[in-house]
Amino acid sequence: MNRSRHTMTTRATSPHACPGPRGNGASRRSFLQTGLAGFATLTLPGILKLQALSRAQGSESLPANREKTAVIMVWQPGGLSHIDSYDPKPDSGSEYRGPFGIISTKVPGLHFTELLPRQASIADKFTVLRSMRQTAAGHPAGSMQLLSGDPDTRDKPKPRYPDWMSVANYLRSQQGPRENPLPAYVGVNPPLEYNGPAYLGDAYSPFTVSGDPNAPTFSVPNIGLSDAGEVRRLGRRSALRQNLDTLERAFDQQGELAALDEFETRAMTLLTNPRTKDAFDLNREDDRTRDRYGRNTWGQQLLLARRLVEAGVDVLTTSLNGPLCGRVQNWDDHAVNHNVFEAMRFRADAYDQAVTALIEDIYERGLDQRVLVVVTGEFGRTPKISYAASTGAGNASAPAGTQQPGRDHWPRAFSNIWAGGGIQTGRFIGATDKRGEDSIERICGPGDFLATIYHHLGIDASRTFIRDFNGRPTPIVDHGKPIPELVG
Repeated sequence: MNRSRHTMTTRATSPHACPGPRGNGASRRSFLQTGLAGFATLTLPGILKLQALSRAQGSESLPANREKTAVIMVWQPGGLSHIDSYDPKPDSGSEYRGPFGIISTKVPGLHFTELLPRQASIADKFTVLRSMRQTAAGHPAGSMQLLSGDPDTRDKPKPRYPDWMSVANYLRSQQGPRENPLPAYVGVNPPLEYNGPAYLGDAYSPFTVSGDPNAPTFSVPNIGLSDAGEVRRLGRRSALRQNLDTLERAFDQQGELAALDEFETRAMTLLTNPRTKDAFDLNREDDRTRDRYGRNTWGQQLLLARRLVEAGVDVLTTSLNGPLCGRVQNWDDHAVNHNVFEAMRFRADAYDQAVTALIEDIYERGLDQRVLVVVTGEFGRTPKISYAASTGAGNASAPAGTQQPGRDHWPRAFSNIWAGGGIQTGRFIGATDKRGEDSIERICGPGDFLATIYHHLGIDASRTFIRDFNGRPTPIVDHGKPIPELVG
Protein backbone atom coordinates (compact mmCIF):
# COMPACT_ATOMS: atom_id res chain seq x y z
CA MET A 1 0.00 0.00 0.00
CA ASN A 2 2.99 2.29 0.50
CA ARG A 3 4.47 4.02 -2.45
CA SER A 4 7.73 2.53 -3.61
CA ARG A 5 10.78 4.45 -2.44
CA HIS A 6 13.92 5.03 -4.45
CA THR A 7 17.06 5.82 -2.49
CA MET A 8 19.69 7.69 -4.40
CA THR A 9 22.32 10.19 -3.41
CA THR A 10 21.62 13.37 -5.33
CA ARG A 11 24.23 15.99 -6.08
CA ALA A 12 23.30 19.24 -7.75
CA THR A 13 25.34 19.60 -10.90
CA SER A 14 25.64 22.07 -13.74
CA PRO A 15 23.56 20.50 -16.52
CA HIS A 16 24.21 23.14 -19.15
CA ALA A 17 22.12 21.29 -21.71
CA CYS A 18 19.09 21.63 -19.45
CA PRO A 19 16.42 23.60 -21.31
CA GLY A 20 14.48 24.23 -18.12
CA PRO A 21 10.74 24.32 -17.89
CA ARG A 22 9.14 25.71 -21.03
CA GLY A 23 7.69 29.14 -20.57
CA ASN A 24 5.12 29.07 -23.36
CA GLY A 25 4.86 25.40 -24.27
CA ALA A 26 1.62 23.86 -25.45
CA SER A 27 -0.41 22.93 -22.41
CA ARG A 28 -2.80 20.06 -21.91
CA ARG A 29 -6.46 21.06 -22.27
CA SER A 30 -8.44 21.00 -19.11
CA PHE A 31 -11.51 18.85 -18.67
CA LEU A 32 -13.96 21.72 -18.68
CA GLN A 33 -12.35 23.54 -21.60
CA THR A 34 -12.52 20.43 -23.73
CA GLY A 35 -16.17 19.94 -22.87
CA LEU A 36 -17.18 23.54 -23.33
CA ALA A 37 -15.50 23.77 -26.72
CA GLY A 38 -17.53 20.84 -28.00
CA PHE A 39 -20.66 21.37 -25.97
CA ALA A 40 -23.11 21.02 -28.87
CA THR A 41 -21.80 17.61 -29.90
CA LEU A 42 -21.19 15.88 -26.56
CA THR A 43 -22.29 12.26 -26.38
CA LEU A 44 -20.22 9.93 -24.18
CA PRO A 45 -16.70 11.40 -24.07
CA GLY A 46 -14.15 9.04 -22.64
CA ILE A 47 -12.88 11.76 -20.37
CA LEU A 48 -15.98 11.30 -18.19
CA LYS A 49 -15.67 7.56 -17.84
CA LEU A 50 -12.88 7.86 -15.31
CA GLN A 51 -14.94 10.32 -13.32
CA ALA A 52 -17.90 7.98 -13.21
CA LEU A 53 -15.71 5.03 -12.28
CA SER A 54 -13.83 6.93 -9.63
CA ARG A 55 -17.08 8.01 -8.02
CA ALA A 56 -18.28 4.42 -7.98
CA GLN A 57 -15.03 3.22 -6.41
CA GLY A 58 -14.61 6.08 -3.97
CA SER A 59 -11.68 6.26 -1.59
CA GLU A 60 -10.98 4.59 1.69
CA SER A 61 -10.91 7.79 3.65
CA LEU A 62 -12.50 11.11 2.76
CA PRO A 63 -12.80 14.38 4.65
CA ALA A 64 -15.78 14.35 6.95
CA ASN A 65 -17.00 17.62 5.50
CA ARG A 66 -16.13 20.09 2.81
CA GLU A 67 -14.31 22.97 4.44
CA LYS A 68 -14.64 26.32 2.72
CA THR A 69 -10.90 26.84 2.79
CA ALA A 70 -8.87 27.59 -0.34
CA VAL A 71 -5.26 27.67 -1.50
CA ILE A 72 -3.45 29.90 -3.97
CA MET A 73 -0.13 28.44 -5.10
CA VAL A 74 2.21 30.81 -6.92
CA TRP A 75 4.76 28.71 -8.82
CA GLN A 76 8.28 29.77 -9.81
CA PRO A 77 9.11 27.30 -12.61
CA GLY A 78 12.80 26.46 -12.64
CA GLY A 79 13.50 27.39 -9.05
CA LEU A 80 14.19 30.68 -7.26
CA SER A 81 17.74 31.39 -6.03
CA HIS A 82 17.30 31.37 -2.25
CA ILE A 83 20.71 33.04 -1.84
CA ASP A 84 19.57 36.03 -3.90
CA SER A 85 16.19 36.41 -2.23
CA TYR A 86 15.01 35.07 1.14
CA ASP A 87 18.18 33.47 2.54
CA PRO A 88 21.15 35.74 1.73
CA LYS A 89 24.64 34.80 2.89
CA PRO A 90 26.64 38.05 2.92
CA ASP A 91 29.66 36.48 4.63
CA SER A 92 29.97 33.44 2.37
CA GLY A 93 32.66 34.79 0.04
CA SER A 94 32.62 36.15 -3.49
CA GLU A 95 32.23 32.68 -5.04
CA TYR A 96 28.82 32.40 -3.39
CA ARG A 97 27.14 35.54 -2.19
CA GLY A 98 26.32 37.51 -5.35
CA PRO A 99 26.25 41.29 -5.78
CA PHE A 100 23.08 42.24 -3.93
CA GLY A 101 22.90 44.23 -0.74
CA ILE A 102 21.05 42.99 2.34
CA ILE A 103 18.02 44.75 3.81
CA SER A 104 16.15 44.41 7.08
CA THR A 105 12.52 43.36 7.12
CA LYS A 106 9.63 44.12 9.44
CA VAL A 107 10.55 40.95 11.35
CA PRO A 108 13.56 41.31 13.69
CA GLY A 109 16.43 39.09 12.61
CA LEU A 110 14.96 38.37 9.17
CA HIS A 111 16.85 39.78 6.20
CA PHE A 112 16.26 39.64 2.45
CA THR A 113 18.29 40.89 -0.44
CA GLU A 114 17.70 44.39 -1.71
CA LEU A 115 15.58 42.95 -4.56
CA LEU A 116 12.53 42.51 -2.31
CA PRO A 117 11.86 45.82 -0.52
CA ARG A 118 8.05 45.59 -0.74
CA GLN A 119 7.94 42.09 0.70
CA ALA A 120 10.41 43.14 3.39
CA SER A 121 7.98 45.89 4.41
CA ILE A 122 5.13 43.40 4.99
CA ALA A 123 7.17 40.45 6.32
CA ASP A 124 4.96 40.46 9.40
CA LYS A 125 2.16 39.18 7.15
CA PHE A 126 3.88 35.98 6.01
CA THR A 127 6.26 33.28 7.18
CA VAL A 128 9.46 32.26 5.41
CA LEU A 129 10.35 28.57 5.39
CA ARG A 130 14.12 28.48 4.78
CA SER A 131 14.81 24.78 5.27
CA MET A 132 12.97 23.03 2.44
CA ARG A 133 14.78 20.22 0.70
CA GLN A 134 14.07 17.35 -1.67
CA THR A 135 16.23 14.83 -3.49
CA ALA A 136 15.62 15.31 -7.22
CA ALA A 137 17.91 17.54 -9.27
CA GLY A 138 15.81 17.58 -12.45
CA HIS A 139 12.80 19.80 -13.15
CA PRO A 140 10.35 16.92 -13.80
CA ALA A 141 11.29 14.83 -10.78
CA GLY A 142 11.70 17.88 -8.55
CA SER A 143 8.25 19.15 -9.47
CA MET A 144 6.71 15.72 -9.00
CA GLN A 145 8.36 15.33 -5.59
CA LEU A 146 7.05 18.63 -4.31
CA LEU A 147 3.58 18.59 -5.87
CA SER A 148 2.65 14.89 -5.65
CA GLY A 149 5.06 13.40 -3.11
CA ASP A 150 6.62 11.01 -5.61
CA PRO A 151 9.99 10.05 -4.02
CA ASP A 152 11.55 9.00 -7.33
CA THR A 153 14.64 11.02 -8.30
CA ARG A 154 14.38 10.06 -11.98
CA ASP A 155 12.86 12.44 -14.48
CA LYS A 156 9.76 10.89 -16.02
CA PRO A 157 7.70 12.09 -19.01
CA LYS A 158 4.49 12.13 -16.98
CA PRO A 159 3.57 11.91 -13.30
CA ARG A 160 2.99 8.61 -11.58
CA TYR A 161 0.91 10.13 -8.78
CA PRO A 162 -1.71 12.90 -8.90
CA ASP A 163 -0.62 16.33 -7.73
CA TRP A 164 -2.16 17.83 -4.59
CA MET A 165 -4.35 20.19 -6.63
CA SER A 166 -6.06 17.34 -8.51
CA VAL A 167 -6.36 15.31 -5.31
CA ALA A 168 -8.07 18.19 -3.51
CA ASN A 169 -10.39 18.70 -6.47
CA TYR A 170 -11.26 14.99 -6.52
CA LEU A 171 -11.84 14.68 -2.78
CA ARG A 172 -14.06 17.72 -2.58
CA SER A 173 -16.04 16.53 -5.58
CA GLN A 174 -16.95 13.39 -3.61
CA GLN A 175 -18.86 15.42 -1.08
CA GLY A 176 -21.85 16.07 -3.30
CA PRO A 177 -22.92 18.66 -5.87
CA ARG A 178 -21.05 21.96 -5.80
CA GLU A 179 -23.31 24.92 -5.05
CA ASN A 180 -20.93 27.55 -6.36
CA PRO A 181 -21.14 27.93 -10.17
CA LEU A 182 -17.38 28.45 -10.47
CA PRO A 183 -15.06 25.47 -10.98
CA ALA A 184 -13.45 24.19 -7.80
CA TYR A 185 -9.97 24.11 -9.37
CA VAL A 186 -8.74 26.86 -11.67
CA GLY A 187 -5.31 27.39 -13.19
CA VAL A 188 -4.36 30.86 -14.39
CA ASN A 189 -1.47 30.03 -16.73
CA PRO A 190 -0.94 27.09 -14.36
CA PRO A 191 2.05 24.76 -13.96
CA LEU A 192 0.97 21.82 -16.12
CA GLU A 193 4.22 20.57 -17.59
CA TYR A 194 5.48 18.13 -14.94
CA ASN A 195 2.36 17.39 -12.92
CA GLY A 196 -1.26 16.40 -13.39
CA PRO A 197 -4.09 14.16 -12.18
CA ALA A 198 -2.37 10.84 -13.13
CA TYR A 199 -4.72 7.96 -12.28
CA LEU A 200 -7.52 10.32 -11.22
CA GLY A 201 -8.05 11.20 -14.87
CA ASP A 202 -8.37 14.51 -16.68
CA ALA A 203 -11.78 15.11 -15.13
CA TYR A 204 -9.88 16.53 -12.14
CA SER A 205 -7.52 18.78 -14.07
CA PRO A 206 -7.93 22.54 -13.70
CA PHE A 207 -10.21 24.79 -15.63
CA THR A 208 -7.36 26.55 -17.41
CA VAL A 209 -7.23 30.26 -18.13
CA SER A 210 -4.43 31.05 -20.56
CA GLY A 211 -3.18 34.26 -22.10
CA ASP A 212 -2.11 37.59 -20.66
CA PRO A 213 -4.64 39.04 -18.17
CA ASN A 214 -2.96 42.42 -18.64
CA ALA A 215 -3.76 42.52 -22.38
CA PRO A 216 -6.63 44.85 -23.35
CA THR A 217 -8.19 42.03 -25.37
CA PHE A 218 -7.95 39.41 -22.60
CA SER A 219 -11.08 37.37 -22.04
CA VAL A 220 -12.02 33.89 -20.90
CA PRO A 221 -13.99 32.12 -23.65
CA ASN A 222 -17.26 30.32 -22.97
CA ILE A 223 -17.84 32.07 -19.66
CA GLY A 224 -21.08 33.83 -18.74
CA LEU A 225 -22.79 34.24 -22.09
CA SER A 226 -24.94 37.36 -22.14
CA ASP A 227 -26.86 36.68 -25.34
CA ALA A 228 -30.26 35.33 -24.26
CA GLY A 229 -30.89 33.78 -27.67
CA GLU A 230 -27.65 31.82 -27.53
CA VAL A 231 -28.46 30.63 -24.01
CA ARG A 232 -31.83 29.31 -25.22
CA ARG A 233 -30.20 27.54 -28.17
CA LEU A 234 -27.73 25.82 -25.86
CA GLY A 235 -30.56 24.73 -23.61
CA ARG A 236 -32.41 23.18 -26.57
CA ARG A 237 -29.26 21.35 -27.66
CA SER A 238 -28.79 19.94 -24.17
CA ALA A 239 -32.43 18.78 -24.01
CA LEU A 240 -32.11 17.16 -27.44
CA ARG A 241 -29.00 15.32 -26.41
CA GLN A 242 -30.72 14.01 -23.28
CA ASN A 243 -33.71 12.81 -25.31
CA LEU A 244 -31.48 10.99 -27.76
CA ASP A 245 -29.68 9.31 -24.87
CA THR A 246 -32.87 7.96 -23.32
CA LEU A 247 -32.65 4.67 -25.21
CA GLU A 248 -29.09 4.18 -24.01
CA ARG A 249 -29.97 4.42 -20.33
CA ALA A 250 -30.76 0.73 -20.05
CA PHE A 251 -27.27 -0.12 -21.29
CA ASP A 252 -25.43 2.40 -19.10
CA GLN A 253 -23.63 -0.02 -16.81
CA GLN A 254 -20.89 2.29 -15.57
CA GLY A 255 -22.83 5.49 -14.91
CA GLU A 256 -21.24 7.46 -17.74
CA LEU A 257 -24.52 9.16 -18.63
CA ALA A 258 -25.12 10.33 -15.09
CA ALA A 259 -21.62 11.78 -15.07
CA LEU A 260 -22.33 13.38 -18.42
CA ASP A 261 -25.51 14.95 -17.11
CA GLU A 262 -23.56 16.47 -14.25
CA PHE A 263 -20.89 17.69 -16.62
CA GLU A 264 -23.44 19.35 -18.87
CA THR A 265 -25.06 20.99 -15.88
CA ARG A 266 -21.68 22.42 -14.85
CA ALA A 267 -20.95 23.45 -18.41
CA MET A 268 -24.30 25.20 -18.79
CA THR A 269 -23.73 26.99 -15.50
CA LEU A 270 -20.38 28.28 -16.64
CA LEU A 271 -21.87 29.33 -19.93
CA THR A 272 -24.91 31.11 -18.61
CA ASN A 273 -24.40 32.24 -15.01
CA PRO A 274 -23.46 35.94 -14.84
CA ARG A 275 -21.65 35.31 -11.56
CA THR A 276 -18.97 33.34 -13.39
CA LYS A 277 -18.41 36.09 -15.92
CA ASP A 278 -18.09 38.70 -13.17
CA ALA A 279 -15.49 36.64 -11.27
CA PHE A 280 -13.21 36.43 -14.31
CA ASP A 281 -13.67 40.10 -15.29
CA LEU A 282 -10.68 42.16 -14.16
CA ASN A 283 -12.33 45.30 -15.48
CA ARG A 284 -14.55 45.20 -12.41
CA GLU A 285 -11.51 46.10 -10.31
CA ASP A 286 -10.75 49.79 -9.86
CA ASP A 287 -7.64 51.23 -11.50
CA ARG A 288 -5.91 51.79 -8.19
CA THR A 289 -6.11 48.10 -7.29
CA ARG A 290 -4.91 47.00 -10.72
CA ASP A 291 -2.01 49.44 -10.48
CA ARG A 292 -1.10 48.17 -7.01
CA TYR A 293 -0.63 44.62 -8.33
CA GLY A 294 1.28 45.88 -11.36
CA ARG A 295 0.06 46.47 -14.89
CA ASN A 296 1.84 43.43 -16.22
CA THR A 297 1.12 39.74 -16.73
CA TRP A 298 2.16 38.60 -13.26
CA GLY A 299 0.40 41.37 -11.40
CA GLN A 300 -2.88 40.76 -13.18
CA GLN A 301 -2.56 36.97 -12.82
CA LEU A 302 -2.34 37.31 -9.05
CA LEU A 303 -5.17 39.82 -8.97
CA LEU A 304 -7.33 37.38 -10.96
CA ALA A 305 -6.30 34.64 -8.52
CA ARG A 306 -7.53 36.74 -5.61
CA ARG A 307 -10.81 37.50 -7.40
CA LEU A 308 -11.46 33.83 -8.09
CA VAL A 309 -10.79 32.49 -4.60
CA GLU A 310 -12.85 35.32 -3.16
CA ALA A 311 -15.68 34.22 -5.46
CA GLY A 312 -15.44 30.63 -4.23
CA VAL A 313 -12.73 28.74 -6.14
CA ASP A 314 -11.08 26.19 -3.82
CA VAL A 315 -7.73 25.61 -5.53
CA LEU A 316 -5.96 28.20 -7.66
CA THR A 317 -2.55 27.71 -9.26
CA THR A 318 -0.59 30.20 -11.31
CA SER A 319 2.91 30.18 -12.82
CA LEU A 320 5.19 33.20 -12.93
CA ASN A 321 6.84 32.51 -16.26
CA GLY A 322 7.04 34.10 -19.69
CA PRO A 323 8.84 37.23 -20.87
CA LEU A 324 8.97 38.81 -17.40
CA CYS A 325 11.46 36.09 -16.40
CA GLY A 326 14.08 36.94 -19.03
CA ARG A 327 15.26 35.39 -22.27
CA VAL A 328 14.29 31.75 -21.58
CA GLN A 329 11.04 32.75 -19.83
CA ASN A 330 11.52 30.88 -16.57
CA TRP A 331 13.62 30.91 -13.38
CA ASP A 332 16.13 28.32 -14.62
CA ASP A 333 19.14 30.60 -14.30
CA HIS A 334 21.99 28.48 -15.63
CA ALA A 335 24.73 30.64 -17.09
CA VAL A 336 23.88 29.30 -20.54
CA ASN A 337 20.36 30.72 -20.12
CA HIS A 338 20.75 33.94 -18.17
CA ASN A 339 23.18 36.05 -16.27
CA VAL A 340 21.59 34.99 -12.98
CA PHE A 341 22.07 38.38 -11.35
CA GLU A 342 20.70 40.33 -14.29
CA ALA A 343 17.79 37.90 -14.43
CA MET A 344 17.02 38.40 -10.76
CA ARG A 345 17.10 42.17 -11.21
CA PHE A 346 15.02 41.97 -14.39
CA ARG A 347 12.12 40.10 -12.78
CA ALA A 348 12.40 41.31 -9.19
CA ASP A 349 10.22 44.41 -9.36
CA ALA A 350 7.23 42.71 -10.98
CA TYR A 351 7.58 39.69 -8.66
CA ASP A 352 7.98 41.77 -5.49
CA GLN A 353 5.06 44.05 -6.35
CA ALA A 354 2.59 41.32 -7.35
CA VAL A 355 3.26 39.00 -4.40
CA THR A 356 3.15 41.89 -1.93
CA ALA A 357 -0.18 43.11 -3.30
CA LEU A 358 -1.68 39.61 -3.16
CA ILE A 359 -0.65 39.06 0.46
CA GLU A 360 -1.85 42.51 1.53
CA ASP A 361 -5.17 41.96 -0.22
CA ILE A 362 -5.73 38.60 1.47
CA TYR A 363 -5.57 40.32 4.85
CA GLU A 364 -7.31 43.57 3.92
CA ARG A 365 -10.29 41.73 2.44
CA GLY A 366 -10.71 39.36 5.39
CA LEU A 367 -9.61 36.26 3.49
CA ASP A 368 -6.62 35.42 5.69
CA GLN A 369 -8.33 32.63 7.63
CA ARG A 370 -9.88 30.92 4.63
CA VAL A 371 -7.17 31.38 1.98
CA LEU A 372 -3.63 30.01 2.26
CA VAL A 373 -1.05 31.52 -0.11
CA VAL A 374 2.09 29.50 -0.93
CA VAL A 375 4.88 30.87 -3.13
CA THR A 376 7.50 28.32 -4.20
CA GLY A 377 9.48 26.65 -6.95
CA GLU A 378 10.63 23.05 -7.21
CA PHE A 379 14.10 23.69 -5.75
CA GLY A 380 16.73 26.38 -5.19
CA ARG A 381 19.86 27.32 -7.13
CA THR A 382 23.47 26.40 -6.41
CA PRO A 383 25.03 28.61 -3.74
CA LYS A 384 28.33 28.51 -5.62
CA ILE A 385 28.29 30.65 -8.74
CA SER A 386 29.15 28.93 -12.02
CA TYR A 387 30.27 30.48 -15.30
CA ALA A 388 29.55 29.42 -18.87
CA ALA A 389 29.07 30.89 -22.32
CA SER A 390 25.66 32.35 -23.05
CA THR A 391 23.70 30.54 -25.74
CA GLY A 392 21.96 33.67 -26.95
CA ALA A 393 21.34 37.35 -26.39
CA GLY A 394 18.15 38.66 -24.85
CA ASN A 395 16.72 40.04 -21.66
CA ALA A 396 19.10 39.10 -18.82
CA SER A 397 21.50 37.28 -21.18
CA ALA A 398 24.59 38.54 -22.98
CA PRO A 399 25.31 37.75 -26.66
CA ALA A 400 26.02 34.12 -27.51
CA GLY A 401 29.50 33.05 -26.49
CA THR A 402 29.85 35.60 -23.69
CA GLN A 403 30.94 34.16 -20.35
CA GLN A 404 28.39 35.00 -17.69
CA PRO A 405 27.51 33.89 -14.14
CA GLY A 406 24.73 31.42 -13.35
CA ARG A 407 23.36 29.21 -10.62
CA ASP A 408 22.30 25.63 -11.29
CA HIS A 409 19.75 23.20 -9.80
CA TRP A 410 19.96 22.78 -6.03
CA PRO A 411 17.41 20.56 -4.19
CA ARG A 412 19.34 20.37 -0.89
CA ALA A 413 18.13 23.74 0.38
CA PHE A 414 15.55 26.28 -0.75
CA SER A 415 12.99 28.76 0.57
CA ASN A 416 9.30 29.38 0.14
CA ILE A 417 6.82 31.77 1.75
CA TRP A 418 3.42 31.17 3.33
CA ALA A 419 0.66 33.67 4.13
CA GLY A 420 -2.96 33.61 5.29
CA GLY A 421 -4.42 30.25 6.23
CA GLY A 422 -4.90 31.37 9.83
CA ILE A 423 -1.21 30.76 10.48
CA GLN A 424 0.96 32.82 12.82
CA THR A 425 3.02 35.06 10.57
CA GLY A 426 6.01 37.36 11.03
CA ARG A 427 8.50 34.56 11.57
CA PHE A 428 11.03 32.42 9.77
CA ILE A 429 11.35 28.68 10.08
CA GLY A 430 14.53 26.65 9.79
CA ALA A 431 18.00 27.54 8.63
CA THR A 432 20.68 26.60 6.14
CA ASP A 433 24.43 26.41 6.71
CA LYS A 434 26.78 29.37 6.32
CA ARG A 435 26.87 29.04 2.53
CA GLY A 436 23.25 28.05 1.99
CA GLU A 437 24.24 24.62 0.72
CA ASP A 438 22.27 22.45 3.13
CA SER A 439 19.19 22.77 5.29
CA ILE A 440 20.40 22.14 8.83
CA GLU A 441 17.58 23.19 11.15
CA ARG A 442 13.86 22.26 11.04
CA ILE A 443 14.39 20.41 7.76
CA CYS A 444 11.14 20.00 5.80
CA GLY A 445 10.55 17.76 2.80
CA PRO A 446 7.87 17.33 0.16
CA GLY A 447 5.69 15.19 2.43
CA ASP A 448 5.63 17.94 5.05
CA PHE A 449 4.87 20.54 2.38
CA LEU A 450 1.94 18.51 1.05
CA ALA A 451 0.58 17.50 4.44
CA THR A 452 0.51 21.17 5.46
CA ILE A 453 -1.51 22.20 2.41
CA TYR A 454 -3.88 19.25 2.81
CA HIS A 455 -4.39 20.11 6.48
CA HIS A 456 -5.54 23.60 5.54
CA LEU A 457 -8.00 22.07 3.08
CA GLY A 458 -9.45 19.85 5.81
CA ILE A 459 -7.80 16.67 4.50
CA ASP A 460 -5.92 14.31 6.82
CA ALA A 461 -3.10 13.19 4.52
CA SER A 462 -2.08 10.36 6.85
CA ARG A 463 -5.50 8.67 6.57
CA THR A 464 -6.67 9.46 3.06
CA PHE A 465 -6.39 6.90 0.27
CA ILE A 466 -7.49 6.91 -3.36
CA ARG A 467 -7.73 3.87 -5.60
CA ASP A 468 -5.21 3.84 -8.44
CA PHE A 469 -5.61 2.37 -11.95
CA ASN A 470 -5.31 -1.14 -10.50
CA GLY A 471 -7.89 -0.52 -7.82
CA ARG A 472 -5.33 -0.46 -5.02
CA PRO A 473 -5.89 2.02 -2.18
CA THR A 474 -2.98 4.45 -2.48
CA PRO A 475 -2.10 7.10 0.13
CA ILE A 476 -2.23 10.65 -1.16
CA VAL A 477 1.14 11.10 0.53
CA ASP A 478 2.91 8.41 2.52
CA HIS A 479 5.47 10.50 4.38
CA GLY A 480 5.63 13.78 6.23
CA LYS A 481 3.43 15.67 8.67
CA PRO A 482 1.91 19.15 8.71
CA ILE A 483 4.52 21.74 9.65
CA PRO A 484 3.33 22.92 13.09
CA GLU A 485 4.28 26.57 12.56
CA LEU A 486 2.25 26.63 9.33
CA VAL A 487 -0.94 25.15 10.71
CA GLY A 488 -3.68 27.65 11.49
